[in-house]
Parts: sequence; structure tokens; C-alpha cells
Amino acid sequence: MFKPLPAFIGLRYAGAQRRSDDSAGLVSFISGLSMIGLILGVALMIVVMSVMNGFDRELRERILGIMPHATIYNASSEVDWAAMRKKLAADAQVLSAAEVWQVNALARRGAEVTPLLVQGVNPDTIVEVSNISEFLSPEAFPAMLDAVEPGVVLGRGIAAKLGVEQGDYLSLIVPNNDAASGGRRAARVAGFRVVEVFHSGTALDQTLALVSWNQAKALAGNKGGAGIQLRVTEMLEANWIMRRLLQELPREGFYGTDWSRTHGNLYQAIQMSRNLVGLLVLLIIAIAAFNVVSTLVMVVIDKHTDIAIMRTMGASTRQILLTFVSQGALVGLVGAVVGGVLGVLGSLSVTDLVAGLESVFGIQFLKSDVYPVDYLPSELSWGDVALVVGAGFLLSLLATLYPALQASRVQPAAALRNE
Repeated sequence: MFKPLPAFIGLRYAGAQRRSDDSAGLVSFISGLSMIGLILGVALMIVVMSVMNGFDRELRERILGIMPHATIYNASSEVDWAAMRKKLAADAQVLSAAEVWQVNALARRGAEVTPLLVQGVNPDTIVEVSNISEFLSPEAFPAMLDAVEPGVVLGRGIAAKLGVEQGDYLSLIVPNNDAASGGRRAARVAGFRVVEVFHSGTALDQTLALVSWNQAKALAGNKGGAGIQLRVTEMLEANWIMRRLLQELPREGFYGTDWSRTHGNLYQAIQMSRNLVGLLVLLIIAIAAFNVVSTLVMVVIDKHTDIAIMRTMGASTRQILLTFVSQGALVGLVGAVVGGVLGVLGSLSVTDLVAGLESVFGIQFLKSDVYPVDYLPSELSWGDVALVVGAGFLLSLLATLYPALQASRVQPAAALRNE
């Protein structure tokens, strides 16, 4: 079988050193360390990028699946919100719309008090804008509309702070912020029964509560907080779409906000963390790849005599160069491919692995009151895998150039004179 001479010799040099002398053993040891470092660097970078992709996915699909892309408000009590919802939903760039009455309140149960965001919703339309129903039982919304015992749906974080469970009672308090009354009017207070506690696994579990539209209207004193939640065709264009819709509305007093104001900092933090962590791990890969330089320099020193003999037998400078490039390329290829395989396996199992460790040790590494989600998400991207594996191999290949050039410059007469 035809075997190109440089590749054949280079692959032989890259194999395990079978001689028992100290020089060969040291070369073999350093070569193994270079390959292990490259494997770990590539695997780690694939896992890290998958975790960052997972956080990005959870923001888009879970957090912004519950919260709207944009909301348009008006403080006037004269707005026909049902008609306004139909008007906005008819826009070509709006997928769905739902009326909401939003109130900042305090929840109290005994001596425990915690702030929360109360949203008064219409069960018939909220499911078109939000996927909150995925975390609720079918009985939650009907129980919330009970006229005798008004119900409230709480996030699990709020319920834990107040020490309440489904079926318990609590009070929602809205402080008086009416400047016209000089602050003399008492705060509005209403009692609610906890009809369900939802767990979305996101930071919303710590802040969000749902009541009926009429109950939220009463808590707000029929003043401010009413609006239309929108889900648009392009999430990243939500601000521009919201501004265009505001300009097209016929009356004054409308204003709006979009997800970039409420969760934009989180999105930017995820992207910045992804870039910074990716850069740091890339440096680890580069360090591991350039360890190949140490390996090949020692091989060149160890093989001075072999190189001189090959040159006297007619091997060209190019063939000597390719011999050592082939050796470094094999180390880089094996390290990048094995690291890629381990990285893919790690990305697919890291969520379950962390959950298992949490279960075994009885601790929670991520909490939704600190992090955007309370578990470690992961989303494998084959494009990222190809990029990392390719970068690892390319860096290893570049690292071979200097030692290979040094080998090609060995003078046969000078090398053999010292033997």
C-alpha cells in the first residue's frame, strides 16, 4: 500500500515511545500531557457554550414565554380595552394580544410580608400571549374567578417566603400613592385564597402573582396599570414594533414598555458571559495546543541523528518539514476529536448530572432569586462543536510550524559529526 514518506514517519514518531531511555520517556510523557490538555480544553469549551446557549434559550422560551414581548398602557379609565386588544391583535407584526391590569403590591400572611407583581388577567386571552397555563392545572383559572372567594395564583418563591400552600389565605396590599389625597387615604387591602402555586423554574417564581382582571382593577382603585400585552413576530424587534403601534393609536396617553427594558440586562449579561467565558476557555485550548511545541522541540532534539540520516539519503527540506507537521497534526486531531466527543456527551448530560448532585447532597446550586432559572440548562449546537473542534485542531497545527522549521534546517554534517 502506498504511504507518503513524511506522513508515515511522522505517525511513527507520534506513536508511543517504546525505548526505555529517559529522553524518549520524557517526550512521550509531554506528548500525552499535550493531548490530555487539548482534550479537556475542547470538551470544557463545548460544555460551557452549551450551557450559555441553554440560558439564552430559557430566557427566550421560558421567561419570555410567560412574560409578554411588549405591553402598551394608558392611565385613563375610559379606554375600551377589549376593542383595543382586537385592534392591536390585527396588526401584521403582532401574533397575539391580551388585556392585563398590572399592580405593584405587598403580600402578607401573618407577620410575613413580601413585594410582588400582581397581574389581573383574562383567562380567555392570557393563554394566547403567555404559556403560563403549561405550569397550571385546568382548575386554576376557574378557581381564580370565584366571586365568593377570589383566588390568586402565586409563584413558588413567593409562597415559600410567606409560608403558604394551596388553599391558604393571604392579603394583598396596595399602598396609597395618590398625591391628591396627600397620602391620608388608607391602603387598599383585599383577601385572597391561594388556588395554586406554580413552578416555572425561573425568576418569575419569586415575583409574579395572577388574579382576575376585576380584582386587579379594584386593587388599583381603577387608576393606572391597565394595558395590552403583545407577542410579536420578531422578539428582537419588539421595541420598534411597540413604538410604531404607539404612533398609530388614535388617542393620547398611551405609553409602552418591552422585554428589553424588563429583561434586557439579563440578555446582555448572558451574551457577555458567553463571550468572556468562551475567550477564557479558548485561551486554555491555545495553551494546550501550544504544548505541542514543547513536545516537537524535544522530538527534534532527540531525532537529530535520524533527521541527518534522512537528509543524506535524499529527503528534501519539505519532506522533513511535513514529517513533524504530521506528528503535531495527529496529536491535535486526536485531542480535538476526542475532546469534541466528550464535550457532546457532557453537554447532553450536564443538566441531569447537576440535578443528581443536588439530589445526593441536598443542596441547590442555582436559585431563581439569584439566577434567571433554578437549574442548569444546556442546549447543544453542532455549529459550536464544529467551531471548537476546528479551532483546537487549527491551533495545534499552527503550533507545529516552528519545531518543524527547526527540524528542516538541521545540517546533516554537523549533526553526524557529534555522533
